[in-house]
Amino acid sequence: MKECEKVVLDKIRAYATQVLEFKEGMDFSMFSNDAKTTAACVHNLSQIGEMVGRLDEDFIDAHQKIPWRKIRGMRNRIVHDYEGIQLNIIWDVLVDFIPVLLEDIDEILEN
Repeated sequence: MKECEKVVLDKIRAYATQVLEFKEGMDFSMFSNDAKTTAACVHNLSQIGEMVGRLDEDFIDAHQKIPWRKIRGMRNRIVHDYEGIQLNIIWDVLVDFIPVLLEDIDEILEN
């Protein structure tokens, strides 16, 4: 792995870890009614997508277990349609996807 890829993965990992910390102890109702937490999580998800854009195609192709293009697509939806963000989708990403993403990134970083 190139050093620049490690740096990007470390940043993705940091943003992902933060969103889990931000939403800790919350259910969807609490999350959706907490403007600061939702804004912070949405921002970090967009940053994760931004970081994915810095990975080269060879790296993405070599690690297809992670849906890199979908992550990047979510970033684009967040950035270009902020008013249209559906918090239930953001919540599902935080609960179902981010923990798996962290496991997958840890696996890549360990190898």
